[in-house]
Amino acid sequence: MDRIRVDLPKEWLSVADICDYMDVSSFVVTRMLRFGEIKGVKFGREWRVARADFEEFLNRQRDGDRSRT
Repeated sequence: MDRIRVDLPKEWLSVADICDYMDVSSFVVTRMLRFGEIKGVKFGREWRVARADFEEFLNRQRDGDRSRT
């Protein structure tokens, strides 16, 4: 299976970028960042996620789903 590639023009994604891409609420994304499920950095009150780390997260999730079947 091909790796998931996030086709966004930014190297660093905001919570809003991820919410739009995944069609989930900011509460979901922020919680995942706080608990370390998605790697990110916090600048003041704002989280940023490297696009490569977000792609890695998505591929890990998909691979994990496949191993459960």
